[in-house]
Amino acid sequence: SGSHNEERQQQKFQFMEHYSKLLKQQISEKKSSQKNWIICGDWNIAHTKDDIKNWRGNQKNSGFLPEERAWMDDLFNSWGYSDAFRVLNHATDQYTWWSNRGNAYANNVGWRIDYQVISSHLVNKVKSVAIYKEQRFSDHAPLIIEYSL
Repeated sequence: SGSHNEERQQQKFQFMEHYSKLLKQQISEKKSSQKNWIICGDWNIAHTKDDIKNWRGNQKNSGFLPEERAWMDDLFNSWGYSDAFRVLNHATDQYTWWSNRGNAYANNVGWRIDYQVISSHLVNKVKSVAIYKEQRFSDHAPLIIEYSL
């Protein structure tokens, strides 16, 4: 997360630059090795305005900066990866993280920052997607994706 201060944000940008090289390498290797990728985790970036409740007010905040969203655009539109959740669910108000302040969880004022990023060849293998909210474990909710592999 780059939300703590400018130094942390710069570290996040450096990581994104480094990680993009690895992601591109994985996809180029996949073409020759038949490997597919499912990369799961908290990416700390809400990709589009549909992935964050207050997108207008957060455009200058870490996790929704234009540079971060452009990086995710490249990930999903240029590098050969897909957002497994969005394969089946295009609804708004689908979040995986809520601030612990201001009744954010109760009011569903959240961000979708947890992803299962898949190589595009797995898109037709996504069978169901869900965000588990029946029990609260932390400020994140588990993202559940079922695949037919």
